[in-house]
Amino acid sequence: MTHIATRMSRFAPSGTMGMISLANRLKAEGKEIFSLVGGEPSFNTAEDVKAAGIKAIEEDFLRYTPGEGIPELRKAIAAKFKESGLDYKPSDIMIAPGTKPLLVAAMMALADLGDEVIIPVPYWVSYPEMARIAGCEPVFVDCDPKTGFRLSPEALEAVITPRTKVLLLNSPNNPTGAIYSEDDLRALITVLKKHPQIWVLTDEIYEHIVYDGRRLVSIAALDPEIAERTVTCNGLSKGYAMAGWRMGFAGGPSNAMKAIGDLIGHLTGASNSISQRAALEALTGDQSYIAEQVASYCERRDMVAAAINQMPGLSCPVPEGAFYLYVDCSGTIGKKLPNGAVIQSDTDFIMGAIEHAGVVMVPGSTFGMGPYFRMSFSMDKALLERAMEKLRRYCNMLS
Repeated sequence: MTHIATRMSRFAPSGTMGMISLANRLKAEGKEIFSLVGGEPSFNTAEDVKAAGIKAIEEDFLRYTPGEGIPELRKAIAAKFKESGLDYKPSDIMIAPGTKPLLVAAMMALADLGDEVIIPVPYWVSYPEMARIAGCEPVFVDCDPKTGFRLSPEALEAVITPRTKVLLLNSPNNPTGAIYSEDDLRALITVLKKHPQIWVLTDEIYEHIVYDGRRLVSIAALDPEIAERTVTCNGLSKGYAMAGWRMGFAGGPSNAMKAIGDLIGHLTGASNSISQRAALEALTGDQSYIAEQVASYCERRDMVAAAINQMPGLSCPVPEGAFYLYVDCSGTIGKKLPNGAVIQSDTDFIMGAIEHAGVVMVPGSTFGMGPYFRMSFSMDKALLERAMEKLRRYCNMLS
């Protein structure tokens, strides 16, 4: 058999994609399955945005665009960043087919082989593999659940070494929904200013999905020195319900964005021309539907969090943003499943939930911290209510 590259032994498959595949297979077998796995909005893309995409096709806007994106979209993104206090010129904006390639390209551009990327735990499953793809070493730092799963300045300081080149910050966070406040970020800035070799790479993909009057604060908006060391990544998949359009974007200092752009030119080439026209409409057209969607997510959040916190062995904080609960299932460890097997981990609990309730979620160990599990509440509320009833019955089965 032809040899597969040894480098592949460094990479783990996506835990979330594996659970999505499992849910789809079980559904195909005719089982009633409630998949609370995916990070995709349940809403459809807005009609005016879809119309812009259709118009692009009808006008034959179907050829390669500039590798960095069409000028009018880069200008609109710069204006969007300006509203958040980020002063990026259109020439310092990079567009890509999704946020993932931008994050990988940023790590490759900002850190050398063997350098360290600090990743707060819990983390989105792809972050460690992205660092490894870039030839870097992920360095994990636990975030205390008692302080809202946010990276503390003390914990950050403790893991910095001469090889540290990138700090990756995700707010609102996947999987916990935690949001870094201005005070949180200023405390981290105090540490970062002592270590001028460190770049900050942010993932703000859930920017618009925030609750209870909160707002996203970008670290680059708080300090000019840090702004010159920060690349801000974002995209339209979540807040604009444009997951399938694959539209990511980033802004930052000119030297960093030039390097990232050079890499993207080789990694992906130009982004989809149709999606860029749709993205332009999304950013410059009617924004009112975003608040309507967030209000619906908030209603689902409150319902699901209340249900989980009434189930024996489970508990969770109410997330501040995104559309996930990160649920502590330590109270189920040591209990027996209906078949007599003892639950020894979050994975055991999840597999039992699939078998006995038809509810599919993602073990917290996939995100670097157990015994927890992540469940999405982005699906239809009526389906969520049925899933919660199934999960409650399952928890009551445990002895």
